[in-house]
Amino acid sequence: MVGGLAAGLVFGAATSLVNALSSPYVELGMPLVGTVWAKAAKVLSLLMDAGWSWAALAVGMGWLAGTWARGALVGALALIAASVAYYVTDAFVLREPLSMFATESVMWSVTGLLFGLVLGVVGAAIRRPGLIGLLAGLTVPVGAAVQMVVMPPRPHLTLTPAIVLAEVIVWTAAVLGAGWAVYRFRAARRVSGSRLSRCRTS
Repeated sequence: MVGGLAAGLVFGAATSLVNALSSPYVELGMPLVGTVWAKAAKVLSLLMDAGWSWAALAVGMGWLAGTWARGALVGALALIAASVAYYVTDAFVLREPLSMFATESVMWSVTGLLFGLVLGVVGAAIRRPGLIGLLAGLTVPVGAAVQMVVMPPRPHLTLTPAIVLAEVIVWTAAVLGAGWAVYRFRAARRVSGSRLSRCRTS
């Protein structure tokens, strides 16, 4: 539980800071305009401030938790903490009163609770063998691929090197993640099949 809370706080605050560093209109990002640091921050912003990456946070916490019940609780806690940390950091970075972000913070915290419970269970289910483990393992890679098709990380019409690099990273990670899930599933089936064959022989 403490790990989920800490991971959520760090992820939410880091996402807000990266967004600020990548923006030429925010005081924190103005000195970096035109530098390699601004470009790197933009890539990170496109990767972190995306639905699939927040889902991956809850799934990862659920996987670490192990059991379905603990996975659900830790997944929800991580997303709630990330949402609160994101808007608290936004208020600090933008030098705005925290009350301005109260509505968004509450809305996304409730959303984090609902989705975190489900995604945390999905993360815990990755440990299970068979089809359940395969489907759970494919959740984040497939979700990332779907978001890339439906809502790619393109905040404006012109393609920039940062946008292209972010899309390449996401697609590569999605393919590798799906490949890992399939490989793990097939390896488990081979082990199960060999055990069954030995039992029949004996």
